[in-house]
Amino acid sequence: MEPLDQERAPIYEALERFGKMRVVPFDVPGHKRGRGNPELARLLGEKCVSMDVNSMKPLDNLCHPVSVIREAEILTAQAFGAAHAFLMVGGTTSAVQSMILSVAKRGEKIILPRNVHRSVMGAMVLCGAVPVYVNPEGDDRLGIPLGMSVEAVKQAVRENPDAKAILVNNPTYYGICSDLKAIVEVAHSNGMLCLADEAHGTHFYFSDELPVSAMEAGADMASVSMHKSGGSLTQSSILLAGPAMQEGHVRQIINLTQTTSASYLLLSSLDISRRNLALRGEEAFKRVAGLARYARREINAIGGYYAYSKELINGDSVYDFDETKLSVNTLDVGLAGIEVYDLLRDEYDIQIEFGDLGNILAYLSIGDRPREIERLVSALAEIRRRFERDPAGLMKQEYIDPEVAVSPQEAFYAEKVSLPIMETAGRICSEFVMCYPPGIPILAPGERITGDILNYIQYAKEKGCSMTGPEDAAIERLNVLK
Repeated sequence: MEPLDQERAPIYEALERFGKMRVVPFDVPGHKRGRGNPELARLLGEKCVSMDVNSMKPLDNLCHPVSVIREAEILTAQAFGAAHAFLMVGGTTSAVQSMILSVAKRGEKIILPRNVHRSVMGAMVLCGAVPVYVNPEGDDRLGIPLGMSVEAVKQAVRENPDAKAILVNNPTYYGICSDLKAIVEVAHSNGMLCLADEAHGTHFYFSDELPVSAMEAGADMASVSMHKSGGSLTQSSILLAGPAMQEGHVRQIINLTQTTSASYLLLSSLDISRRNLALRGEEAFKRVAGLARYARREINAIGGYYAYSKELINGDSVYDFDETKLSVNTLDVGLAGIEVYDLLRDEYDIQIEFGDLGNILAYLSIGDRPREIERLVSALAEIRRRFERDPAGLMKQEYIDPEVAVSPQEAFYAEKVSLPIMETAGRICSEFVMCYPPGIPILAPGERITGDILNYIQYAKEKGCSMTGPEDAAIERLNVLK
């Protein structure tokens, strides 16, 4: 297909044309261009509520696009170097789920690292696929999981030659990248597909200075969070597919779970953001990387903190590093990452992306300016001066090898019993437990509960991590198999 003009934004253009038609709405949504909900109209503005419309012929239909949405998806595929692209309005969670459901059925295996987002495990609950974990190496100083080594992937393939796919984080939340090209080659040479969770890798497609993108590496599918580093509205995402994937099949899978009432606010934001990145992304992300490098130098000069970067690269489990990820280890200041996270928000009105037991992540992207960087650096310096203490007793281990006893689907739907959390050691968990963000499960359905895991959960709760997943919101009880 001939390349389309990336200056086009067909969904947005169709909405602009529609707005001039003065159509009388006897369809949904019921607020009727904001008239029925004046408080909402005042909050969002008339322009916004007037564009919150339903699917109709002039505006196409996301479930079966044939005109402006179809054109927007072709433009997106071309901008990202993919064979096919699908606009997603259920977040990257929906994109990840569609990716997994497209390649595996009940009882079929997927090789993946354990430090995946909960959406991956949720997809396995839905389709019945079975995870085969490649335990990532860990960094003892930082207490974080690294990437998958190629040899560990090869070993998993040798032991599970019937697996359907290999899934890779590109990058991890902390900015760490595995050798994606080599893993793609391992997958394809063994008749498997390669999937990439690129929730945090949108910018890889628009810079030669950043790690390789999934499509460039030859992956078969990638879920990309445009709303994270790409500038679109929260909850908007894209699913990319290579030439090995049958477009119609993937669309059918998407339509199993994605809404039939797609938000045109989200769709138009994807359309406009794709145009922005295609035209100006390279320059924008070069500036973001520069800001991150500057921030890293300034934070490391404070003392106590360690803002890590490419020096972690070892050619294998850390094959590359995303410099735009401002990940900072806080343990030498005597504070857990979650404690620094809370102090930045409560004392300095600075909201960062997350804090775990030993690290924080300040998410930098196209909307950041030098003045905010200076404010963050100053706040971290003052936090060290005011709150530094002896680091003895701080927990740093972020990864505990899981024991998968039954499949996630079997465990999630099995007969279960609720027990006090500290009485569950040795039992099989039937629900998720995680700190959110980042949303990587500490426990997933089907995994055996151990004393180390329980101690980790208790410690995370005491330090103030936001725990989610179980039916019991207080995380005082867990559902386990009978």
